[in-house]
Amino acid sequence: MAKEKILVVDDEEDILELVRYNLAREGYQVTGTLTGEAALRKVRSDTFDLIVLDLLLPGMDGLAFTKTLKNDSRLRSIPIIMLTAKGEEADIVTGLELGADDYITKPFSPKVMTARVRAALRRHKEEPQDEMAIVKIYDLEINPGRRSVLAKGDPLDLTFTEFQLLLLLAKRPGWVFTRSHIVDLIRGSDYPVTDRSVDVQIVGLRKKLGTYGNYIETVRGVGYRFRETP
Repeated sequence: MAKEKILVVDDEEDILELVRYNLAREGYQVTGTLTGEAALRKVRSDTFDLIVLDLLLPGMDGLAFTKTLKNDSRLRSIPIIMLTAKGEEADIVTGLELGADDYITKPFSPKVMTARVRAALRRHKEEPQDEMAIVKIYDLEINPGRRSVLAKGDPLDLTFTEFQLLLLLAKRPGWVFTRSHIVDLIRGSDYPVTDRSVDVQIVGLRKKLGTYGNYIETVRGVGYRFRETP
């Protein structure tokens, strides 16, 4: 059975070939292109399950491509993994807020790259969860209906905003959430949620979670994510 189809967009032919080779070796059907304009034509004429996208492209750059794709109701569901250079934190944040799913910093390990691709495809295939469904991850049990959290069976006393923050991260392990994305998704009644206060909430939440607080990872200069593996 054929594996998923992936579009790789990078104007550096050696990087393009490196990504294409390693993904093809994993059994994926890979198409490569050198520009954002050509990539846009391909996604409009063919079907892809995921896009690996360099941000620094000539002409239509990666951010413009992402914005165009996410504004198209037929294409917005395609997950995007951004390829970025070191020092592009602002662009990473912008890309994630535009709707990209993840990012990889150059130079990168081909093994890490293929692992990120597998994870993004797996997350995309998962059925949307019932908003009230209980989330069980590691030794944590999060019950949205009761607004309760058990850690190895012991209840935790969380504020409204801390609970919302934990639920958001734990429902999507491995996803990177920017601070402003968290602000948009959480509406705290007990605490005014701002970019800066997100950091304060994370500190408080980690403290209440104890050893489980280590599962909440800081992505430097970008935001936070819940660790995908213990």
